[in-house]
Amino acid sequence: MAQPLSAPAPVRLTSLSHGAGCACKLGSAELSEVLRHLPAVDDLRVLVDAATRDDAAVYRIAPDRALVATLDFFTPILDDPASWGAVAAANAMSDVYAMGGQPLFALNIVAWPRETLPFEVLGRVLQGASEVARRGGCLVLGGHSIDDAEPKFGMAVIGEVHPDQMFTNSGGCAGDLLVLTKPLGTGVLSTALKRDALLETGMAEAVHSMTTLNDGAARAAREAGISAATDVTGFGLIGHLTHVVNASGVAAELWFDELPVLPHVRNLVGRGFVPGGTRRNLTAATNVTWDDALSDADRAICADAQTSGGLLLAVPPENHDALVTALRREGTPAVATVGRLTAEAAGTIHVRRARGT
Repeated sequence: MAQPLSAPAPVRLTSLSHGAGCACKLGSAELSEVLRHLPAVDDLRVLVDAATRDDAAVYRIAPDRALVATLDFFTPILDDPASWGAVAAANAMSDVYAMGGQPLFALNIVAWPRETLPFEVLGRVLQGASEVARRGGCLVLGGHSIDDAEPKFGMAVIGEVHPDQMFTNSGGCAGDLLVLTKPLGTGVLSTALKRDALLETGMAEAVHSMTTLNDGAARAAREAGISAATDVTGFGLIGHLTHVVNASGVAAELWFDELPVLPHVRNLVGRGFVPGGTRRNLTAATNVTWDDALSDADRAICADAQTSGGLLLAVPPENHDALVTALRREGTPAVATVGRLTAEAAGTIHVRRARGT
């Protein structure tokens, strides 16, 4: 009697990609080489464009209304399809929150290996993304798909913000404190998962963080009054802080011991699970000086290529306590004061072991 066929083994999505999540981004130096070919924008309706390396474009459509436009997509960061879709949606919507806006609607971006990966898997990806979009009050109205050897998913998101209430990365002032709203280490964890050194259950806290919308952090920032904001994704904490100090014409110091870090990350970095994107971020960090007490592993954490990371908020000292209180009320995954902006050489960052050292 013939034996019944066993069910096919679940597809490990992370095995189908050359990298994971936002660690696949072009490096900062590579992107600079590309962006120099873009023509300068001279239009009073354009409030934010690529010139300051901010998180999204902002286009004024009325004295009291501006559109926020962004897109983001990447290869699988998790093996569970719905979780990958949820992370990708939260990550794409984050750029709107980083500008102080509210997402209005989104369009899906899909690249799919039609001959090798079942469309049922894609359906679960879309379901996970739609659920996160629904939580954020963002309608999913359609999208575009292509046949591709490597799966990729993301969203183009359109949001809205009042021009006078917009966040940018260019408003930071010397003396502002830096507050981070999610822990670091998703790049390291996803690399370990891809290399079979970590079970997806070991990423539970990371998945919770990555699928948490930054809407609460944005509400807290508006309530308390901040100077500048960015979200922390593929260029890592020091890369996105570099955009802030360059755009704002200030310097910064980070306090390594204050950085929130996800479970297992320090151990995995020590074992060599460092994404290629993180290594590119370190190579690009020519503006950063490091305390001698900081190891190579410590530096990798500062540069780790994040996916769906938190907001990095520059807040005047007199508003700091109000911001911390508001963030705790919103339940953001982290509420960590990790550094400050300074009047040192503009565009530079000094990473210290501890505050005041």
